[in-house]
Amino acid sequence: MGSTHPNLAGKVAVVTGGGGVLCGSMARELAKHGVKIAILNYPKEFGDQTAQAINQSGGEAISIFCDVTKKEVVEQACVEVIEAFGQVDILINGAGGNHPEGSTTNELYSEKDIDDPEVRSFFDLTPAGFNHVFNLNLMGTLLPSQIFAKELLKTKGVIINMSSMSAPAPMTKVPAYSAAKAGIDNFTKWMAVHFGETGIRVNAIAPGFFLTEQNRRLLTNEDGSYTARTIKVLSQTPMKRLGKPEDLHGVLLWLVDDTFSGFVTGISVPVDGGFIAYSGV
Repeated sequence: MGSTHPNLAGKVAVVTGGGGVLCGSMARELAKHGVKIAILNYPKEFGDQTAQAINQSGGEAISIFCDVTKKEVVEQACVEVIEAFGQVDILINGAGGNHPEGSTTNELYSEKDIDDPEVRSFFDLTPAGFNHVFNLNLMGTLLPSQIFAKELLKTKGVIINMSSMSAPAPMTKVPAYSAAKAGIDNFTKWMAVHFGETGIRVNAIAPGFFLTEQNRRLLTNEDGSYTARTIKVLSQTPMKRLGKPEDLHGVLLWLVDDTFSGFVTGISVPVDGGFIAYSGV
């Protein structure tokens, strides 16, 4: 396999949420360039599938159960990674998600929603829902970063966090998720500064609208046609399409390869078809 990134061969990447559509695709792409992959996922079965696909295509990968919100579980996962591969060069904090009780049913406030049992209004959002989303996205980035940074200090490694278009401009209906991803952008900058002199670089990738298993029901109808929300998204996306997982590969390879981005740290790169650039007018 000819690689435009020979510098990556033999490096070790830990990918949390690597059983998902986007991070699974990113893990498979890194493996093509000779990176050994540790998939950390909850549930483990989805991580197994990604690791199996990598191994079957000639790469090298392992799958480890990991709940990124529990420090002792992440610590055990780190022990297993070091036992298997001896080092860590890249950490991708891909685990994340939303919760129904951190989301509203409708975009805008309406008085009639308050007494409608079918509608989750702003006043029906729960601390448990917000805590779940903050825990999974923010703590689920902090804890792996703390634990694996001890290894990354030895290799002068790279951390990639997963942000969102909802960080700079919050999407309607998902206040908890939007606030958590804004936190990811801020924490990415903080870590980049904190580790600036150590050789560890910390950046984020901010996907626009990609079709994944998590949002399939939100973006498509039963027959595969686009929902009203997707049509609205596309009307605000200059390239007039949803993202494909492989659209993330170029930015990923650039950010993890020191020979391409050795002086780049503390940024969040939008991969969004122009969504963030469009005013809507």
